Amino acid sequence: MISRVMSAELAEHAGQRVTIAGWVHRRRLLKSVSFLVVRDRSGLAQAVSHGDLPAEESVVRVTGTVTANPQAPGGAELTAPEVEVLAEPVQGPPFELYRPTVPAALPTILDHAPVTLRHPLLRAPLEIAAASVAGFRQALDGLGFTEIHTPKIVASATESGANVFGIDYFGRPAYLAQSPQFYKQAMVGVFERVYEVGPVFRAEPHDTARHLAQYTSLDAELGFVRDHRDVMAVLREAVAGMLESVRRQAAAAVAALGVALPDVPAEIPAIHFTEAQRLTGEDEPDLSPAQERWLSEWAVREHGSEFLFVTGYPMAKRPFYTHPDPSRPAYSNGFDLLFRGLELVTGGQRLHRHQDYLDALAARGEPAEPYEGYLQAFAYGMPPHGGFAIGLERWTARLTGAANVRQATLFPRDLHRLTP
Repeated sequence: MISRVMSAELAEHAGQRVTIAGWVHRRRLLKSVSFLVVRDRSGLAQAVSHGDLPAEESVVRVTGTVTANPQAPGGAELTAPEVEVLAEPVQGPPFELYRPTVPAALPTILDHAPVTLRHPLLRAPLEIAAASVAGFRQALDGLGFTEIHTPKIVASATESGANVFGIDYFGRPAYLAQSPQFYKQAMVGVFERVYEVGPVFRAEPHDTARHLAQYTSLDAELGFVRDHRDVMAVLREAVAGMLESVRRQAAAAVAALGVALPDVPAEIPAIHFTEAQRLTGEDEPDLSPAQERWLSEWAVREHGSEFLFVTGYPMAKRPFYTHPDPSRPAYSNGFDLLFRGLELVTGGQRLHRHQDYLDALAARGEPAEPYEGYLQAFAYGMPPHGGFAIGLERWTARLTGAANVRQATLFPRDLHRLTP
């Protein structure tokens, strides 16, 4: 590898002759002196030159003497530099990447994502997403979970009906997986506690600011639970771990975006679905976006929390594998986690007895045969268990205040976009 000092470390090498490498972020040409601002993965560094400077977005290696300068990025700059051009751009980006704001509409940004994402403000949400995933893994590793990797090509579209992508699998039909749900439940019988970070696919024809055809799902499933409240407690730890990792690993990105990170209460407040309906004055089988916003505002007023669990959704609105509330069978041992006015996480306790699955399918008028592979695990004994799934892009968008989930998505796939 190139022996180099990162921009963020430059001030530590005052008086030394060092090498940096990166992209030409900006050129400032004055009468008697020129400034070359170089961007690398850690930030920006400045070199003072008296010669010609390469074009912006050229890839360069710069060797010079580190000199203190309070006006320079990081408080130091390179003097007497030797500049080597490693690669030159054949065309310029759609807008100047050194501008402090982004002077382009979202379609332009997405159409030119390989270069526009180099802008610090457009890269920042992706840094926050990466830190969130690291925190998710660390939190669950600390709770005895095992990371798994499940198939994304499946034989039957069994989880949620027709909203799946069909593919030709060596001459026979197959589908892109809508979630790792069935597999992660099966692996509870192997590892007891599992999680996965991976893509899921939803062929839902929604053309909105909050829907994607492919997104990254942070899934977890754990065995030997008493009920859904144990799952909620683990979710609280996962969310707290994600936020702590963002504070630690993505502080610069948080500062650049002006993000106000929330505090996670020791116990996130919870409200039953029926009480939520009473408070909002509506009587529907699910919460509307307006209700979610109202309840989030209520949680801040009444509990000082930007997070709120809504539990006990009607069984009619939950998947067949959801465990009913033993005391109120029409309602589920399921939950949603609301965050800043939006449903962020869905989870709950699952059925765990084989006969209960047969009865649940029969009650919905569905045959058991298409689920034979799924039901196999329960024929051999499974503990009470439950889990949840967090959409990474939705989480990041909500955390950063992005108006559109595509602003927090690397190369989004939706109803219209399949490239780049």
